Amino acid sequence: MKPHIFLAASLAALLPIQAHAAIIVYKANLTGAAEAPPNASPAIGKATVTIDDVAKTMRVQANFSGLLGPVTAAHIHCCTPVTGAGAAGVATSVPTFPGFPGGVTAGTYDHFFDMTDPASWNPTFVASRGGTPQSAFDALTLGMSQGRTYFNIHTQAFPGGEIRGFLTAPAGGVPEPAAWAMILSGFGLAGTALRRRQASVTKLSITRFRPA
Repeated sequence: MKPHIFLAASLAALLPIQAHAAIIVYKANLTGAAEAPPNASPAIGKATVTIDDVAKTMRVQANFSGLLGPVTAAHIHCCTPVTGAGAAGVATSVPTFPGFPGGVTAGTYDHFFDMTDPASWNPTFVASRGGTPQSAFDALTLGMSQGRTYFNIHTQAFPGGEIRGFLTAPAGGVPEPAAWAMILSGFGLAGTALRRRQASVTKLSITRFRPA
């Protein structure tokens, strides 16, 4: 395949991924030290939030243990004024995630949400973010991409939240625009090198087999 055809095919395959990421995974380590204000709870937890921005779904997975008080609620909060710090209101279902373990100090959770369903949202968040589930989804996913959303587990011992963690996309996830620029630049350099090599080989062949 000629270099320019190879590059065109490669770019055609890459660009739709850039435009439609579809699946984005965010993770958080939950601790008392990450609360606002911090607390001395020995509890730990992990949360994974998987966003499908085409199907408009969200999968929430969590596990936690060692809480000093029984669970009263769990939510995703959005959006803090700055990345990785501060506090924000509840974005997701109230009074808590449906089916989230309550009255316990350890547990696990795994639930799929249809983000086009108003029941997946805190009505106050929807009203303050354009008034529709779609506008709320856009605001939440933007907040996640900016590191301004956090997963919070509330307990009787800490009504404002015993453990929490900011949701971030792990390294190796969907490339940022700058990363895509580097990838595309790399393809451009590779194409230039291939064309130069092809021209060199062609020139050598003409020189070698030129009639005397």
